[in-house]
Amino acid sequence: MAFEHQGAGALDYFPCRYGKSKLLFRGPRRNLDQTFCAALGGTETYGKFIQKPWPALVEQRIGVPTINLGYLNAGTDVFVNEPEITEACSKAAVTVVQLMGAQNMSNRFYAVHPRRNDRFLRASSMMQAVFREVDFTEFNFTRHMLHALADRAPDKFDLVVDELRAAWVARMKMLLEKVEGRVILLWLGDHRAPGNRDRLGPDPLLVDQAMVDELLPFAAELVRVEPSAAARAAGTAGMHFAAMEEPAAAGMPGPMVHQEVAEAIAPVMQRLL
Repeated sequence: MAFEHQGAGALDYFPCRYGKSKLLFRGPRRNLDQTFCAALGGTETYGKFIQKPWPALVEQRIGVPTINLGYLNAGTDVFVNEPEITEACSKAAVTVVQLMGAQNMSNRFYAVHPRRNDRFLRASSMMQAVFREVDFTEFNFTRHMLHALADRAPDKFDLVVDELRAAWVARMKMLLEKVEGRVILLWLGDHRAPGNRDRLGPDPLLVDQAMVDELLPFAAELVRVEPSAAARAAGTAGMHFAAMEEPAAAGMPGPMVHQEVAEAIAPVMQRLL
């Protein structure tokens, strides 16, 4: 079996906080008074179930402490509304910002939890007026809700997609304006194994080239990583999780994907240092 039970084989993420932030990041906690780089992003950057996620692998390659500011289930909202973290990134020699999906943020159609951005809180009055046939009380997560809308009201689903894409661009610009210094955008392509793809599209969900192009003036570099067929096919091999966590692990990038991200982004970071 491709898992390790909780206990002796379970990972210790050494959860820690920076400054007065309430957000818990992967530790051990690092010293922000030294020269460092920062990696800002979602679950993929955090490296859930991964012994050495890509920020740790990058640190080994460039020889500069690289603080993992990946946050589980994050969208852009959690960072836009957390000045302690954007201020920390502004002190970094280089900050890598992972492009996160457009589904996990508040917009004119629905609100998400301020820290757990994948949590659907409520539909706006506009959303309820457009989708009268949908009972939004049955949804707890944004992705589940979007799948239901695509199935039940395909003729109106594009209204939500257009709103999410416009909101994502505006929110990402806001985030990048808060981070001073050199920024690298990391676009991690579809890392899911064949047969485990999301029918709404690849991750980062609903993000396309035109949207990313609008962010380029706010960054020093864009690094796009399309995981190899071998990395995607590896699935959960080398990941650490309990038996009940296997479905969650199957939706996350495995060690080979993290290796490929580190190999792509380390030379760019080294050049900007």
